[in-house]
Amino acid sequence: MSATEERSYVEAARREKRAELEQLGTAPFAYRFDRTHSAAQALAAYDDAMGDEGPEVRVAGRVSAWRSQGKTAFAHLEDASGKIQVYFRRDRLGDRYDQVRLLDLDDHIGVQGRLFRTRMGEITVRVEGFELLAKSLRPLPRGKSYVRDDGTAVDTALADTEVRYRQRYADLAVHEEVREIFRLRARAITYLRRFLDERGFLEVETPILQSLYGGASARPFVTHHNALDIPLYLRIADELYLKRLLVDGLERVYEIGHDFRNEGMDRTHNPEFTMLEFYQAYADYEEMMTTVEALISGVVEHCCGTLVLERGGARLDFAPPWPRVRFVDAVRERTGVDVRTASDDELRRALAVRRPTALDDPNEALHSRPKLMDELFKEFVERHLVQPTFVVDHPKSLSPLAKTHRADDRLVERFELIVQGVELANAFSELNDPDDQRARFEDQARQREAGDEEAQQYDADYIRALEYGMPPAGGVGAGVDRLIMLLTDQPSIRDVILFPAMRPEA
Repeated sequence: MSATEERSYVEAARREKRAELEQLGTAPFAYRFDRTHSAAQALAAYDDAMGDEGPEVRVAGRVSAWRSQGKTAFAHLEDASGKIQVYFRRDRLGDRYDQVRLLDLDDHIGVQGRLFRTRMGEITVRVEGFELLAKSLRPLPRGKSYVRDDGTAVDTALADTEVRYRQRYADLAVHEEVREIFRLRARAITYLRRFLDERGFLEVETPILQSLYGGASARPFVTHHNALDIPLYLRIADELYLKRLLVDGLERVYEIGHDFRNEGMDRTHNPEFTMLEFYQAYADYEEMMTTVEALISGVVEHCCGTLVLERGGARLDFAPPWPRVRFVDAVRERTGVDVRTASDDELRRALAVRRPTALDDPNEALHSRPKLMDELFKEFVERHLVQPTFVVDHPKSLSPLAKTHRADDRLVERFELIVQGVELANAFSELNDPDDQRARFEDQARQREAGDEEAQQYDADYIRALEYGMPPAGGVGAGVDRLIMLLTDQPSIRDVILFPAMRPEA
């Protein structure tokens, strides 16, 4: 079947109109249009004292509504600032009015004329001239809006979630509330930058393609560099390169960028995601907790106008200080097991209370001790933490890049920020002893040999950097996408990423 045969009746009709416009000498796709006003600016420029002789404006946008009445037609033009009504009359446009009938919903047009207020009270542009800027050959899936008997509003435009993610351009075009999500995302990231810039942090860029990956426990995406004939990895974290910069005297650094992890996808995981990481020399995890409280509470208030959010039936209070829960105590309270002293079998039996396959599934049986601790925490603790909470002082084997705890050498100085059962940030007192770091990397290598594909690689260059001397430091990694989910009250990470990962269309 040819492409023409696959087109709908409406699409075929629009292409016929395009051909007719071209025969009349009108280009269906213009090069530019000089606007004097946005829709919002034009509406603000009119005063009722002006009557029918309001200021002349040149506005442009997409035709979002249309009604024709023989020798006259009304339309709404929509741009990024809003909508404005425009009014076409044959007696003003002459022969050019013949081209008005060839316009469709979703076309982009530019118009010039004076503002006036109609008898219905709407500020309108009386069109003296217009230009077709882009012909829409495929109608947007606008659907219909109506109000139920109970007073709730219903919008049927592009309701299929998968199609919305695949065709984000159409989703944004017909849903103003979706456009607002991504405007808020931009405001939030601007705030994060300003917060750190004002505190003397320097924004830097570190490699995305790396010959060794590290800084987190995850499987990487692998590619190949043809000229060097070597495998390269898309970074899973920014951490090890940012900490190298502490060695050379850049005492406060941060990066907001994309990381990539070749792992499962669910409502809080996308293989490509945005992270904020920042590191501060001469600080520890206690100071980083104070900074994170100020950062997150600040962005919540900046974007939402309040420190108290209603999310998923819960009332979340972001006013500092936030409660702290020790990792070991929280797991012991809910399972009866002390992860510092329990055997692997005891950990596995405790996990089996919630996940019976932990005892007999061969894949579960491969869980390393750190994996078992992490799964116990996720099953019994993390999902129950609703209010902003710091989980502190994790087992050492879970945290190969964190400094040993000053009061218990089986633990490290680390915290995670959990809100509504989701990790928003992870932070350490950074390990700066090269010999200790070497031993931790060697332990990770043994875990890889035992079958843990997510254990970290041995990075000899990073050890060399530490040997030059890295000052004591605190570091934080925060998931930007998850933060935006919270700020915009969205249920899935795909709702806050413009183009989330999807299977190819058939």
